Amino acid sequence: MKYILMHKRIRVAELELDNATGFIQKIGTIYAPEHLPVGIPVRKTVTDRAALNKWWTDRSIPASRSGVRNALETLEISSTKLLLVRCYGLSLSDQYWICPAGSDLTWDSINFFDNNFSDDVGDVLFGAEKKVDGLNFSSPDNTSDGNLKKRWKIINGKRCLVKGGSNPFRQQPFNEVIASEIMKRLGIPHVPYTVIWSNGAPYSVCEDFITENTELIPAWRILKTQKKNNSTSVYRHFINCCETLGIRDTVPYLDRMIVLDYIIANEDRHLNNFGVIRNAETLKWLGFAPIYDSGSSLGYDKVPAQMRLEKEVVCKPFKNHHSEQLKLVSDFSWIHFDRLSDVRELITGVLSADGAKDYIDENRIRAIAGSAQRRIEQLSQLAISHTPSQEISTEDDVKENIAENYTSKA
Repeated sequence: MKYILMHKRIRVAELELDNATGFIQKIGTIYAPEHLPVGIPVRKTVTDRAALNKWWTDRSIPASRSGVRNALETLEISSTKLLLVRCYGLSLSDQYWICPAGSDLTWDSINFFDNNFSDDVGDVLFGAEKKVDGLNFSSPDNTSDGNLKKRWKIINGKRCLVKGGSNPFRQQPFNEVIASEIMKRLGIPHVPYTVIWSNGAPYSVCEDFITENTELIPAWRILKTQKKNNSTSVYRHFINCCETLGIRDTVPYLDRMIVLDYIIANEDRHLNNFGVIRNAETLKWLGFAPIYDSGSSLGYDKVPAQMRLEKEVVCKPFKNHHSEQLKLVSDFSWIHFDRLSDVRELITGVLSADGAKDYIDENRIRAIAGSAQRRIEQLSQLAISHTPSQEISTEDDVKENIAENYTSKA
Protein backbone atom coordinates (compact mmCIF):
# COMPACT_ATOMS: atom_id res chain seq x y z
CA MET A 1 0.00 0.00 0.00
CA LYS A 2 1.17 3.56 -0.72
CA TYR A 3 1.69 6.16 1.99
CA ILE A 4 3.15 9.61 2.48
CA LEU A 5 5.73 9.90 5.25
CA MET A 6 4.70 13.01 7.15
CA HIS A 7 6.58 15.16 9.66
CA LYS A 8 3.70 16.75 11.50
CA ARG A 9 2.01 18.66 8.63
CA ILE A 10 4.98 18.48 6.24
CA ARG A 11 4.99 15.96 3.36
CA VAL A 12 8.39 14.26 3.44
CA ALA A 13 8.41 11.28 1.05
CA GLU A 14 6.32 8.76 -0.85
CA LEU A 15 6.51 5.23 0.59
CA GLU A 16 5.22 1.83 -0.46
CA LEU A 17 4.76 -0.65 2.40
CA ASP A 18 4.42 -4.42 2.15
CA ASN A 19 0.99 -5.42 3.44
CA ALA A 20 2.22 -8.72 4.89
CA THR A 21 5.31 -7.51 6.77
CA GLY A 22 4.97 -3.75 7.22
CA PHE A 23 8.42 -3.16 5.71
CA ILE A 24 9.14 -0.26 3.35
CA GLN A 25 9.37 -1.78 -0.13
CA LYS A 26 9.94 1.37 -2.13
CA ILE A 27 10.74 5.05 -1.63
CA GLY A 28 9.26 7.39 -4.23
CA THR A 29 9.44 11.16 -4.53
CA ILE A 30 11.24 12.99 -1.71
CA TYR A 31 9.42 16.24 -1.02
CA ALA A 32 11.42 17.56 1.96
CA PRO A 33 14.78 15.78 2.38
CA GLU A 34 15.70 18.01 5.33
CA HIS A 35 12.74 16.53 7.22
CA LEU A 36 13.76 12.90 6.74
CA PRO A 37 14.56 11.21 10.08
CA VAL A 38 17.95 12.20 11.46
CA GLY A 39 20.80 10.02 10.19
CA ILE A 40 19.08 8.69 7.05
CA PRO A 41 21.63 9.01 4.20
CA VAL A 42 20.62 10.60 0.91
CA ARG A 43 23.13 10.16 -1.91
CA LYS A 44 22.53 11.81 -5.28
CA THR A 45 18.84 12.30 -4.38
CA VAL A 46 18.50 8.56 -3.54
CA THR A 47 17.37 7.78 0.02
CA ASP A 48 18.91 4.75 1.74
CA ARG A 49 15.93 2.37 1.98
CA ALA A 50 17.69 -0.03 4.36
CA ALA A 51 18.46 2.82 6.77
CA LEU A 52 14.87 4.10 6.58
CA ASN A 53 13.58 0.56 7.23
CA LYS A 54 15.85 0.33 10.28
CA TRP A 55 14.43 3.60 11.58
CA TRP A 56 10.89 2.36 10.88
CA THR A 57 11.53 -0.97 12.60
CA ASP A 58 13.00 0.80 15.64
CA ARG A 59 9.62 2.48 16.10
CA SER A 60 7.93 -0.85 16.72
CA ILE A 61 7.60 -2.80 19.95
CA PRO A 62 10.65 -5.11 20.28
CA ALA A 63 9.78 -8.75 19.68
CA SER A 64 11.74 -9.53 22.86
CA ARG A 65 9.48 -7.46 25.13
CA SER A 66 8.06 -9.36 28.08
CA GLY A 67 4.63 -10.76 27.20
CA VAL A 68 4.58 -9.51 23.62
CA ARG A 69 4.12 -12.95 22.03
CA ASN A 70 0.92 -13.59 23.95
CA ALA A 71 -0.23 -10.06 23.14
CA LEU A 72 0.26 -10.57 19.40
CA GLU A 73 -1.79 -13.77 19.54
CA THR A 74 -4.57 -11.93 21.35
CA LEU A 75 -4.43 -9.04 18.87
CA GLU A 76 -4.31 -11.53 15.97
CA ILE A 77 -1.34 -9.67 14.48
CA SER A 78 1.68 -11.55 13.09
CA SER A 79 4.36 -8.98 14.03
CA THR A 80 4.81 -5.78 16.01
CA LYS A 81 5.76 -3.95 12.78
CA LEU A 82 2.21 -4.40 11.50
CA LEU A 83 0.95 -2.63 14.62
CA LEU A 84 2.82 0.43 13.37
CA VAL A 85 0.66 0.60 10.27
CA ARG A 86 -2.54 0.22 12.32
CA CYS A 87 -1.75 3.48 14.18
CA TYR A 88 -0.15 5.26 11.19
CA GLY A 89 3.22 5.14 12.97
CA LEU A 90 2.12 7.85 15.40
CA SER A 91 4.16 8.27 18.56
CA LEU A 92 4.38 10.39 21.70
CA SER A 93 8.15 10.79 21.23
CA ASP A 94 8.20 12.56 17.86
CA GLN A 95 5.98 13.95 15.10
CA TYR A 96 6.46 11.40 12.28
CA TRP A 97 3.53 9.44 10.85
CA ILE A 98 2.35 7.84 7.62
CA CYS A 99 -0.71 9.04 5.73
CA PRO A 100 -2.40 6.63 3.27
CA ALA A 101 -2.10 7.99 -0.26
CA GLY A 102 -5.27 9.81 -1.25
CA SER A 103 -6.54 9.99 2.34
CA ASP A 104 -7.87 13.19 3.89
CA LEU A 105 -6.34 12.40 7.30
CA THR A 106 -4.62 15.34 8.97
CA TRP A 107 -2.08 15.67 11.76
CA ASP A 108 -4.47 17.82 13.77
CA SER A 109 -7.20 15.18 13.70
CA ILE A 110 -5.18 12.12 14.68
CA ASN A 111 -2.01 13.03 16.64
CA PHE A 112 -1.84 11.66 20.19
CA PHE A 113 -0.68 14.91 21.80
CA ASP A 114 -4.00 16.68 21.19
CA ASN A 115 -6.40 13.77 20.71
CA ASN A 116 -7.43 10.92 22.97
CA PHE A 117 -6.21 7.42 22.19
CA SER A 118 -7.44 3.91 22.85
CA ASP A 119 -6.41 1.83 25.87
CA ASP A 120 -7.10 -1.42 24.01
CA VAL A 121 -3.56 -2.25 22.91
CA GLY A 122 -2.10 -1.22 26.26
CA ASP A 123 -4.63 -3.41 28.05
CA VAL A 124 -3.62 -6.41 25.96
CA LEU A 125 0.09 -5.72 26.47
CA PHE A 126 -0.62 -5.79 30.20
CA GLY A 127 -2.34 -9.17 29.94
CA ALA A 128 -6.01 -8.35 29.35
CA GLU A 129 -8.21 -10.60 27.26
CA LYS A 130 -9.34 -9.54 23.80
CA LYS A 131 -12.46 -7.37 23.76
CA VAL A 132 -15.58 -9.04 22.40
CA ASP A 133 -16.63 -6.01 20.36
CA GLY A 134 -13.29 -5.56 18.57
CA LEU A 135 -10.11 -3.59 19.18
CA ASN A 136 -9.25 0.04 18.54
CA PHE A 137 -5.61 0.10 17.41
CA SER A 138 -5.23 3.88 17.65
CA SER A 139 -2.62 3.91 20.40
CA PRO A 140 0.94 5.17 21.03
CA ASP A 141 1.60 1.79 22.65
CA ASN A 142 2.22 0.47 19.12
CA THR A 143 5.34 2.64 18.88
CA SER A 144 6.80 2.22 22.38
CA ASP A 145 10.35 0.83 22.51
CA GLY A 146 12.17 -1.12 25.24
CA ASN A 147 11.81 -4.65 26.57
CA LEU A 148 10.01 -4.02 29.86
CA LYS A 149 6.22 -4.12 29.99
CA LYS A 150 4.93 -0.57 29.41
CA ARG A 151 1.99 1.46 28.18
CA TRP A 152 0.80 5.06 27.76
CA LYS A 153 -2.11 6.39 29.83
CA ILE A 154 -3.82 9.77 30.01
CA ILE A 155 -3.77 10.62 33.74
CA ASN A 156 -5.35 13.89 34.87
CA GLY A 157 -5.08 15.16 31.31
CA LYS A 158 -1.34 14.34 31.08
CA ARG A 159 0.26 11.79 28.73
CA CYS A 160 2.09 9.43 31.08
CA LEU A 161 4.26 6.37 30.53
CA VAL A 162 3.58 3.45 32.88
CA LYS A 163 6.33 0.84 33.07
CA GLY A 164 6.81 -2.36 35.02
CA GLY A 165 9.80 -4.25 36.39
CA SER A 166 11.35 -7.63 35.72
CA ASN A 167 11.11 -10.71 37.90
CA PRO A 168 11.93 -11.69 40.54
CA PHE A 169 12.46 -8.37 42.35
CA ARG A 170 10.41 -5.93 40.21
CA GLN A 171 12.93 -3.32 41.33
CA GLN A 172 13.13 -1.01 38.27
CA PRO A 173 10.12 1.20 39.18
CA PHE A 174 11.63 1.96 42.60
CA ASN A 175 15.03 2.59 41.05
CA GLU A 176 13.52 5.25 38.79
CA VAL A 177 12.33 7.15 41.88
CA ILE A 178 15.72 6.79 43.58
CA ALA A 179 17.61 7.95 40.48
CA SER A 180 15.35 10.98 40.02
CA GLU A 181 15.83 11.95 43.68
CA ILE A 182 19.63 11.68 43.34
CA MET A 183 19.53 13.85 40.22
CA LYS A 184 17.33 16.36 42.04
CA ARG A 185 19.99 16.63 44.77
CA LEU A 186 22.75 17.13 42.18
CA GLY A 187 20.84 19.63 40.04
CA ILE A 188 20.78 17.32 37.00
CA PRO A 189 17.83 17.93 34.62
CA HIS A 190 15.71 14.80 34.83
CA VAL A 191 12.27 13.28 34.42
CA PRO A 192 10.52 12.83 37.81
CA TYR A 193 9.02 9.39 38.56
CA THR A 194 6.48 8.02 40.99
CA VAL A 195 5.39 4.43 41.74
CA ILE A 196 1.86 3.11 41.45
CA TRP A 197 0.51 -0.38 42.12
CA SER A 198 -1.74 -2.51 39.93
CA ASN A 199 -2.79 -6.09 40.71
CA GLY A 200 -0.10 -6.31 43.38
CA ALA A 201 2.76 -5.23 41.08
CA PRO A 202 4.70 -1.93 41.10
CA TYR A 203 4.91 0.35 38.05
CA SER A 204 6.80 3.57 37.50
CA VAL A 205 4.94 6.57 36.11
CA CYS A 206 6.40 9.62 34.38
CA GLU A 207 4.89 12.42 32.35
CA ASP A 208 5.81 12.77 28.68
CA PHE A 209 8.45 15.48 28.32
CA ILE A 210 7.84 15.80 24.57
CA THR A 211 5.10 18.14 23.34
CA GLU A 212 3.21 18.60 20.09
CA ASN A 213 5.95 21.01 18.99
CA THR A 214 9.08 19.08 19.99
CA GLU A 215 10.58 15.63 19.44
CA LEU A 216 13.21 13.38 20.95
CA ILE A 217 16.13 12.42 18.72
CA PRO A 218 17.90 9.43 20.33
CA ALA A 219 21.69 9.42 20.53
CA TRP A 220 21.69 6.45 18.15
CA ARG A 221 20.23 8.60 15.36
CA ILE A 222 22.76 11.36 16.00
CA LEU A 223 25.63 8.88 15.71
CA LYS A 224 24.32 7.94 12.26
CA THR A 225 24.85 11.46 10.88
CA GLN A 226 28.57 10.74 10.32
CA LYS A 227 30.61 7.65 9.53
CA LYS A 228 32.86 6.58 12.41
CA ASN A 229 36.38 5.41 11.68
CA ASN A 230 37.94 2.59 13.68
CA SER A 231 40.41 4.83 15.48
CA THR A 232 37.69 7.06 16.96
CA SER A 233 35.96 6.05 20.19
CA VAL A 234 32.18 5.94 20.42
CA TYR A 235 32.36 8.77 22.98
CA ARG A 236 34.45 11.05 20.76
CA HIS A 237 32.36 10.20 17.71
CA PHE A 238 29.18 11.23 19.51
CA ILE A 239 30.73 14.55 20.54
CA ASN A 240 31.94 15.15 16.98
CA CYS A 241 28.46 14.49 15.59
CA CYS A 242 26.85 16.86 18.09
CA GLU A 243 29.38 19.61 17.34
CA THR A 244 28.79 19.28 13.59
CA LEU A 245 25.02 19.49 14.09
CA GLY A 246 25.37 22.54 16.33
CA ILE A 247 24.18 20.80 19.50
CA ARG A 248 25.62 22.63 22.50
CA ASP A 249 26.86 21.57 25.96
CA THR A 250 27.45 17.95 25.01
CA VAL A 251 30.40 17.33 27.35
CA PRO A 252 28.75 18.80 30.50
CA TYR A 253 25.64 16.74 29.79
CA LEU A 254 27.64 13.52 29.34
CA ASP A 255 29.65 14.28 32.49
CA ARG A 256 26.47 14.36 34.53
CA MET A 257 24.93 11.30 32.90
CA ILE A 258 28.09 9.22 33.38
CA VAL A 259 28.41 10.28 37.03
CA LEU A 260 24.78 9.43 37.75
CA ASP A 261 25.11 6.05 36.06
CA TYR A 262 28.22 5.30 38.13
CA ILE A 263 26.45 6.15 41.39
CA ILE A 264 23.46 3.95 40.62
CA ALA A 265 25.46 1.28 38.73
CA ASN A 266 23.20 1.66 35.69
CA GLU A 267 23.57 -1.28 33.29
CA ASP A 268 21.31 -0.18 30.45
CA ARG A 269 22.07 3.37 29.31
CA HIS A 270 22.03 2.29 25.69
CA LEU A 271 22.03 4.76 22.80
CA ASN A 272 18.24 4.80 22.49
CA ASN A 273 17.51 5.97 26.03
CA PHE A 274 19.15 9.37 26.02
CA GLY A 275 19.11 12.03 23.36
CA VAL A 276 18.43 15.56 22.21
CA ILE A 277 15.22 17.56 21.78
CA ARG A 278 14.53 19.61 18.65
CA ASN A 279 11.69 21.68 17.26
CA ALA A 280 9.78 19.46 14.83
CA GLU A 281 8.94 22.27 12.41
CA THR A 282 12.03 24.51 12.40
CA LEU A 283 14.42 21.58 13.12
CA LYS A 284 16.24 23.81 15.63
CA TRP A 285 18.14 21.89 18.31
CA LEU A 286 16.77 22.84 21.73
CA GLY A 287 19.21 20.93 23.97
CA PHE A 288 19.65 17.57 25.59
CA ALA A 289 16.62 15.76 26.95
CA PRO A 290 16.26 15.47 30.72
CA ILE A 291 17.68 12.16 31.88
CA TYR A 292 15.13 9.36 31.96
CA ASP A 293 14.91 5.54 32.00
CA SER A 294 17.40 4.70 34.77
CA GLY A 295 15.62 1.69 36.24
CA SER A 296 18.01 -1.11 35.26
CA SER A 297 20.43 -0.18 38.01
CA LEU A 298 21.21 -0.71 41.70
CA GLY A 299 21.71 -4.44 41.20
CA TYR A 300 18.16 -4.82 39.90
CA ASP A 301 18.70 -8.48 38.89
CA LYS A 302 21.46 -9.48 41.32
CA VAL A 303 21.61 -11.08 44.74
CA PRO A 304 23.27 -9.19 47.64
CA ALA A 305 26.57 -11.08 47.36
CA GLN A 306 26.91 -10.03 43.71
CA MET A 307 26.17 -6.41 44.60
CA ARG A 308 28.89 -6.34 47.22
CA LEU A 309 31.48 -7.77 44.82
CA GLU A 310 30.31 -5.59 41.90
CA LYS A 311 32.11 -7.89 39.45
CA GLU A 312 29.16 -8.51 37.15
CA VAL A 313 28.03 -4.91 36.65
CA VAL A 314 28.05 -4.11 32.94
CA CYS A 315 28.06 -0.63 31.48
CA LYS A 316 26.83 1.46 28.52
CA PRO A 317 26.79 3.48 26.29
CA PHE A 318 30.48 4.22 25.74
CA LYS A 319 32.53 1.73 27.78
CA ASN A 320 31.87 -1.78 29.03
CA HIS A 321 32.90 -0.98 32.62
CA HIS A 322 31.94 1.95 34.83
CA SER A 323 35.54 2.40 35.99
CA GLU A 324 36.57 3.05 32.38
CA GLN A 325 33.54 5.16 31.50
CA LEU A 326 34.15 7.36 34.53
CA LYS A 327 37.55 8.28 33.05
CA LEU A 328 35.68 10.12 30.30
CA VAL A 329 34.33 12.70 32.75
CA SER A 330 36.06 16.04 32.21
CA ASP A 331 34.89 17.88 35.32
CA PHE A 332 33.67 16.84 38.77
CA SER A 333 33.55 20.31 40.34
CA TRP A 334 29.76 20.59 39.90
CA ILE A 335 29.12 17.71 42.31
CA HIS A 336 28.03 18.80 45.81
CA PHE A 337 28.76 15.66 47.75
CA ASP A 338 27.14 17.01 50.93
CA ARG A 339 23.80 16.79 49.08
CA LEU A 340 24.30 13.03 48.77
CA SER A 341 24.76 12.49 52.50
CA ASP A 342 21.28 10.97 52.85
CA VAL A 343 21.37 8.59 49.88
CA ARG A 344 21.49 5.52 52.13
CA GLU A 345 18.32 6.73 53.89
CA LEU A 346 16.75 7.65 50.54
CA ILE A 347 17.25 4.15 49.13
CA THR A 348 16.10 2.47 52.33
CA GLY A 349 12.96 4.60 52.45
CA VAL A 350 11.94 4.01 48.84
CA LEU A 351 12.58 0.27 48.95
CA SER A 352 10.80 -0.13 52.31
CA ALA A 353 7.55 1.41 51.08
CA ASP A 354 4.29 -0.48 51.49
CA GLY A 355 4.13 -3.35 49.02
CA ALA A 356 7.83 -3.31 48.15
CA LYS A 357 8.60 -5.82 50.91
CA ASP A 358 6.75 -8.46 48.89
CA TYR A 359 9.65 -8.33 46.43
CA ILE A 360 12.62 -6.79 48.27
CA ASP A 361 13.74 -7.95 51.72
CA GLU A 362 15.82 -6.08 54.30
CA ASN A 363 19.06 -7.89 53.48
CA ARG A 364 18.69 -6.84 49.85
CA ILE A 365 17.94 -3.24 50.80
CA ARG A 366 21.07 -3.07 52.98
CA ALA A 367 23.20 -4.42 50.13
CA ILE A 368 21.77 -1.92 47.62
CA ALA A 369 22.17 1.07 49.94
CA GLY A 370 25.65 0.00 51.01
CA SER A 371 26.86 -0.44 47.43
CA ALA A 372 25.56 2.99 46.41
CA GLN A 373 27.21 4.58 49.46
CA ARG A 374 30.57 2.97 48.59
CA ARG A 375 30.38 4.28 45.01
CA ILE A 376 29.67 7.81 46.26
CA GLU A 377 32.68 7.62 48.58
CA GLN A 378 34.89 6.32 45.75
CA LEU A 379 33.60 9.07 43.48
CA SER A 380 34.43 11.68 46.11
CA GLN A 381 38.02 10.45 46.31
CA LEU A 382 38.34 10.37 42.53
CA ALA A 383 37.03 13.94 42.25
CA ILE A 384 39.82 15.17 44.53
CA SER A 385 42.61 13.58 42.48
CA HIS A 386 41.02 13.96 39.05
CA THR A 387 43.18 15.01 36.11
CA PRO A 388 41.32 15.39 32.79
CA SER A 389 42.49 12.87 30.19
CA GLN A 390 43.55 14.20 26.81
CA GLU A 391 43.53 10.80 25.13
CA ILE A 392 40.29 8.88 24.60
CA SER A 393 41.03 5.45 23.20
CA THR A 394 38.71 2.87 21.67
CA GLU A 395 39.80 0.31 24.27
CA ASP A 396 36.87 -1.20 26.21
CA ASP A 397 34.38 0.52 23.88
CA VAL A 398 30.86 -0.89 23.81
CA LYS A 399 30.49 -2.77 20.52
CA GLU A 400 26.83 -3.79 20.54
CA ASN A 401 24.77 -1.00 22.05
CA ILE A 402 21.33 -2.54 22.48
CA ALA A 403 18.73 -2.60 25.22
CA GLU A 404 18.75 -5.22 27.92
CA ASN A 405 16.60 -8.27 27.16
CA TYR A 406 14.43 -9.25 30.12
CA THR A 407 12.50 -12.09 28.56
CA SER A 408 14.77 -14.77 30.01
CA LYS A 409 14.18 -13.30 33.48
CA ALA A 410 10.42 -12.89 33.30
